Amino acid sequence: MRYQYSISMQYFAIFIASLLAGISLQAQSLSIVAAENFYGSVAHQIAGNSASITSILSNPNQDPHEFQTDAATARAVEAADIVIYSGIGYDDWMQKLLGLKGKPGRTVICVADLIGAKSGANPHIWYDPRTMPALADKLGELLKEPRKAAAFDKSMGAVTAKIAKIKAAHAGTPVTATEPVFGYMADALGFKMLNYSFQIAVMNDTEPSFKDTSAYEKSLTSGAVKMLFYNSQVTDPATQRMQNIAKDHHVIVVGVTETQPPERKTYVDWMLSELNGVEKAFSEAH
Repeated sequence: MRYQYSISMQYFAIFIASLLAGISLQAQSLSIVAAENFYGSVAHQIAGNSASITSILSNPNQDPHEFQTDAATARAVEAADIVIYSGIGYDDWMQKLLGLKGKPGRTVICVADLIGAKSGANPHIWYDPRTMPALADKLGELLKEPRKAAAFDKSMGAVTAKIAKIKAAHAGTPVTATEPVFGYMADALGFKMLNYSFQIAVMNDTEPSFKDTSAYEKSLTSGAVKMLFYNSQVTDPATQRMQNIAKDHHVIVVGVTETQPPERKTYVDWMLSELNGVEKAFSEAH
């Protein structure tokens, strides 16, 4: 009886030791905080289950330009091992949080720095096809996951192939937008983007000038542009008016999203969905 009791206690001790080891491993797992969910999505593909990923901006109904931090956000950034943010003015709130106390040895990735984007440039750099491979490579280096970074780079081949296909058919098409969310991708597609100053004013939540507004309307009513891109997550009376004018004058109208929608599980899926929308809009217009 004592022998059985001793064996039972040994198994119990092993069980407790295993449980504590599991808790210890969980406690040691990396914490990665991404300012925006598209960066968090790439981080998840590289880190897998070896890290907990927190994306601050993840609500598709949330206007990123109106985001304000809270105590929970500050605590998450403070406790993070790796912080990822976009930079060049898009998420200045993150830079303010990084100025507070943080975890010793914390690594901070400013994505704009990875592609050499400078202050004053269009801040929507995640629509630049160079951006996410650069981030994946950086995370692969930090997390010692070169194979996963290579797999991500390979998956981007579907995006570059789709870009090449649309560009071959529609390069040089004059287009416009209500704000410069899709700007880098429009450049990659070879489109000619008009009315940039109007877009910047909308992005900065300022009233576009009379001159810019008049030029924008004329480009729609005269047929100078063939397609209008609008941010489907952020609308206001001015941008809605431009959409209505575009539709009245048979200009193709295409919605794009500023953050990765929850139904798109990866960045590549999201970009392919956006590009398929552009391709479909062209085909339906002819």
